[in-house]
Amino acid sequence: MSNPFSKLDKVLEHSVRLQVLSILVVNESYDFNSLKETLELSDGNLATHIKVLEKEKYILINKSFIGKKPNTRYRLSEKGKQAFKKHIDALEAIIKSQKQ
Repeated sequence: MSNPFSKLDKVLEHSVRLQVLSILVVNESYDFNSLKETLELSDGNLATHIKVLEKEKYILINKSFIGKKPNTRYRLSEKGKQAFKKHIDALEAIIKSQKQ
């Protein structure tokens, strides 16, 4: 019998990154300031986690301007969707394996 914990995505074991993907799963896109406010994070803290998700290619980034203000929006990539689903499936397997 394999260890269900081994199927968890190491990137998504951090709660902030899991929260970001959770928001992006149910929203087509989300901007930096809205994520920061929703998750109650500092600019630097959110930026650090966004960089990890971007490096793993779990999110897509679109930078634009609204008037003269920069606006950065994030979308979930196909790889991110698959990673999120696999992580949630692994969590469900862990819960089921603990019920006796």
